[in-house]
Amino acid sequence: MAEKKKSFEENLADLEAIVTNLEAGNVPLEEAMEKFKKGVTLSKELEKTLSDAEETVTKVMTKDGEEINIKQDQDKDQK
Repeated sequence: MAEKKKSFEENLADLEAIVTNLEAGNVPLEEAMEKFKKGVTLSKELEKTLSDAEETVTKVMTKDGEEINIKQDQDKDQK
């Protein structure tokens, strides 16, 4: 059976638990390395989720259905 995809909040809690565990320093080296690898993977997934959410939030639709990227328009105005 396929594993249910965890929510952003669940992944963030997992990452926080890994960091706390590693910072405590009472983990054997092999286990610490595995936890570190998992933490890096979780960090990348969380970063992608946030990036995707930011991209979605910065888009709006015009009356004729055209998508406009607010962030790109703001960047142009600042130049």
